[in-house]
Amino acid sequence: MEAPHSPAAESAAARLLVESPEQMQELGRSLAKLLRPGDLVMLTGELGAGKTTLTRGLGEGLGVRGAVTSPTFVIARVHPSLTGGPALVHVDAYRLGGGLDDMEDLDLDVSLPESVVVVEWGVGKVEDLSDDRLHVLIHRMVGTVPSRGTTPGPPELDEHREVTLTAFGARWAQVDLAALGA
Repeated sequence: MEAPHSPAAESAAARLLVESPEQMQELGRSLAKLLRPGDLVMLTGELGAGKTTLTRGLGEGLGVRGAVTSPTFVIARVHPSLTGGPALVHVDAYRLGGGLDDMEDLDLDVSLPESVVVVEWGVGKVEDLSDDRLHVLIHRMVGTVPSRGTTPGPPELDEHREVTLTAFGARWAQVDLAALGA
């Protein structure tokens, strides 16, 4: 499900093929190099798509403390920086029903200016936190060989993901997201 937005607000987009959990984690490490305090990253994808694996790579790239695991039952985890950079605030909004009002108790608006806030399942819930945000859509390519369309492939191809990064706002206007695939 795509986040509602005006076409003028979209700054940049890139589509990447990720072939393994290790590559997803590496994508997170590479993406971390582009992030700075105040960035909001929304992750969308079905269960098992790789949202937490990507966030684990972000945590490694940002040099934060603690193991990055799914915050499904605690809703949010804060990982302070070990390197003087921004903290990583990792939120799982899956069990939260409404929009930003349901997330008010998390004080994300307070954390955002000095942290990188990553929200899994955040579409329709956190867009109002910032005009500048990055939406990462992860699509599982189950049972198909990416280069051959619908030709059935071996089971290990269930690890393949198509990752679409869409940036919104002036902060992302000059960022080359396509370089992440290089």
